[in-house]
Amino acid sequence: MNRIAAAILLACSGAALAQTSTAPVAPPVATVAAVDAAAVLNAHLADDVTRTMKLFDVPGIAIAVVKDGKVVATRGFGVRKLGAPDKVDARTLFEIASNSKAFTAAALAMLVDEGKLAWDDPVTKHLPDFQMYDAYVTHEMTVRDLLTHRSGLGLGAGDLLWWPTTNFSTDEIIHKLRYIRPATSFRSSYAYDNLLYIVAGKIIAAKSGKTWGETIRERILRPVGMTATTTSVAQNARNPDVANAHSKINDKIAAVKAMPVPNAVGAVGINTDAEDIARWMNVLLAGGRVGTDANGKVVRLYSEKQAREMWTAQTPMRITEPNPKLAATRPNFLAYGLGFQLRDWQGKLLAMHSGALQGFYSKVVLVPEAKLGIAILTNAESGGSLNALQYQLLDRMLNPAAATDWIGTVKAVEDENHAKELERLGKANAARAEKSQPSLAPAAYDGDYEDPWYGLATIRNVGGKQVLTLSRTPDLTGELEHFQYDTFIVRWKERNFNADAYVTFALNPDGSIERMRMQPISTETDFSYDFQDLNFTPVKKDAPKQP
Repeated sequence: MNRIAAAILLACSGAALAQTSTAPVAPPVATVAAVDAAAVLNAHLADDVTRTMKLFDVPGIAIAVVKDGKVVATRGFGVRKLGAPDKVDARTLFEIASNSKAFTAAALAMLVDEGKLAWDDPVTKHLPDFQMYDAYVTHEMTVRDLLTHRSGLGLGAGDLLWWPTTNFSTDEIIHKLRYIRPATSFRSSYAYDNLLYIVAGKIIAAKSGKTWGETIRERILRPVGMTATTTSVAQNARNPDVANAHSKINDKIAAVKAMPVPNAVGAVGINTDAEDIARWMNVLLAGGRVGTDANGKVVRLYSEKQAREMWTAQTPMRITEPNPKLAATRPNFLAYGLGFQLRDWQGKLLAMHSGALQGFYSKVVLVPEAKLGIAILTNAESGGSLNALQYQLLDRMLNPAAATDWIGTVKAVEDENHAKELERLGKANAARAEKSQPSLAPAAYDGDYEDPWYGLATIRNVGGKQVLTLSRTPDLTGELEHFQYDTFIVRWKERNFNADAYVTFALNPDGSIERMRMQPISTETDFSYDFQDLNFTPVKKDAPKQP
């Protein structure tokens, strides 16, 4: 008996299915086609995932797949930490970063159902001190606007207030919004941001009288049965089955320290495993329905009306042309809803999201029409691995006879793009004026510099080297290396950041420094290192400094 035939036999008996959710969901009966697709997926899953791990340098992956209210697979592959024997299993916790935004959207939907707020309420109705850079935007910004990435802020604007780990409080981050200049006019275009989800998390806390984490735990995690899921990295210390973060250092994968970001809850914060996220996907696919109580009454997190609202297009997104090898992945429509990105795939709606934090990438893909959900949790920073498995597993479940090798194709395109970026960087380095000198002596660049929204940065001579430090981000410290003219490169001490940046000084007519600007060197640098948005000016010796 071949492996697929054996898998079908086991699937029909139920033995091949992972343990089902403890949440009292009453799913419809699975169709024969769904059982066959599940069998195909399970027959290939180990090969698909282990091949992806090898090609994309990912130490560990957890997979959850649900169909028609049933759990098709909750499995772990690889190791929690390189160099250690502990294996990833279905109960291994991963940080899921921005996949937390769906929880924030769901919590707000529950408050809307309860009449405690409305999607189109002004934010200032619930947070009177809320303020954006522009007074009109402050007045017009609604709760809906907080979730839809159309505020006028640039891509990732202000993320350096929380990424990497900073010592700003959540309230300080929200206060700093008033100093961040918009990149476009209000509601005119899409640009992904995190700060306004932090504001949304603050509204949830204000309305519940508890923290965002406590509210999510009591109102969502417990009713759904997500018993292992946590709302902060600190809570993971009580669980021995936790994945370690991994990043590339000089293009080689390595275990790195976690990046706690307790001040960014609402945008990020959830840590979960394959079994728990399967339960969450089933609730999402059931339109917020958790199950029935002892009296047979339907139990819901939020109403069907709010479920439709969350998956209704709110902000159109520009469709870019993919590499010709990935032409079949091009959507016909692309938009952002409330906590979910929306697009089509082979004629079906997808509601999906990705998540990225230091050392962890994740993806959740839902196909409402097919009652299908796929979650991919990784302990590495590989967007390619997520895309490859997303397409491969969608085909396994929706088109089992498909023969496209998405894993190999995505890897080939990723390698091609990386080679082009290395070539671009090489040309930029070769074209620099290598023999040029800075305008000033090294000591003249020393001092304190202040940005309107971030605050203070310093340059000091340490052991004969000029060292730049962003004062509120302990790990953003690095040596300055001359590049050309008055442009330097800061090489961060934490080499796993992969975020070295140009640092350029502009001078006044008298030769004094007017300002210091920064820009990521590589286009592969995560957009949350929004160095280009900083505009540092020297702090006069008698002027008070921002904290």
